[in-house]
Amino acid sequence: MSLKEELLKRMSDGVVDMEEDEVAEAAQEFIDSGFPAFEGIMNGLIDGMNRTSVLFEEEEYFVTDVLLCSDAMYAGLNVLKPYLPEESGDNKKKAVIGVVEGDTHDIGKNLVKIMMETAGFQMIDLGRDVPLQKFVDTAKEEQADLVCLSTLMTTTMGGMKTVIELLKDAGIRDQVKVMVGGGPVSQSFAAKIGADGYSQNAVEAVRLAKDLLQTAS
Repeated sequence: MSLKEELLKRMSDGVVDMEEDEVAEAAQEFIDSGFPAFEGIMNGLIDGMNRTSVLFEEEEYFVTDVLLCSDAMYAGLNVLKPYLPEESGDNKKKAVIGVVEGDTHDIGKNLVKIMMETAGFQMIDLGRDVPLQKFVDTAKEEQADLVCLSTLMTTTMGGMKTVIELLKDAGIRDQVKVMVGGGPVSQSFAAKIGADGYSQNAVEAVRLAKDLLQTAS
């Protein structure tokens, strides 16, 4: 295993094991060794949080565990973030993100938000159990480029289609791209409701957002 791989594994494992100091230390070594901060965030910290979310879904971890893992991830993020390439505010694409009304599961949404912020997007986080009209109103007020909808429940998936219809009613559907994601959501469902794209996880979400808005990698 190379030094880079070893440090990425230490960050990922540290997040899963809720060890803030270990994550921060590995992150600092990663930077001191001249490796790119973005890679450390994606392949170290976010990898750890993706593993954590699987443990949560399998009911091996509880909400309190996930929060401690998040703390460990933020400890690493605080070290790595200052070393990311600066993007000017004017060039930042703006995205509204939230979990649709009726659903309070927000771990996946939070991961996507962190990843997209790290990749240079300006994120407007509406939280969870968001009234459907609020996505539209916020997109309009903020002149957003993108609306990201998340749910982990089959019973609330229909809300995603409603948001797209409301965007049409407001006359701004052609001005914003709509991305959907979450456990029960699929590519075929995204196509069926008229979304612009679907991503399976936070890393894919960044790639998809960049493709949809044709921003530089």
